[in-house]
Amino acid sequence: MNEFVWPVRVYYEDTDSGGVVYHSNYLNFMERARTEWLRSLQLEQDELINEYGIIFVVRSISIDYLKPALFNDALYVKSKIKKLSRVSLIFEQQIIKQNEQTNEQQLLTQGIVKIACLSITEKKPAAIPQSVYNTFSAQSCK
Repeated sequence: MNEFVWPVRVYYEDTDSGGVVYHSNYLNFMERARTEWLRSLQLEQDELINEYGIIFVVRSISIDYLKPALFNDALYVKSKIKKLSRVSLIFEQQIIKQNEQTNEQQLLTQGIVKIACLSITEKKPAAIPQSVYNTFSAQSCK
């Protein structure tokens, strides 16, 4: 699979009073990476709504917090499709800290994110349009 990597810098606003990234912000980092992944495939979410009448929504998340990220850390969010079906995707995502001096990488957080395709009007599961599915299929594990 073509793994997508998106850089993230930890800002003060991402942290708690101790300078540690607040737990829900890891979900924000993962969301941004999935959005940028779509954008890298020339698939803007507003265009998916306008052209196909679909949205992608999080159905469930399983996340493991292994080590904390801290204020001003340089992070990378790695995303890849673990499973693709006609109406959903399962992403495997990892948040990695890159040591800027040694280039050593450390896994901080990992998650499995289940995404469903919904009709924007009916708010019910809908098939991923064939052209979008084909684009995703070219990116997924076989």
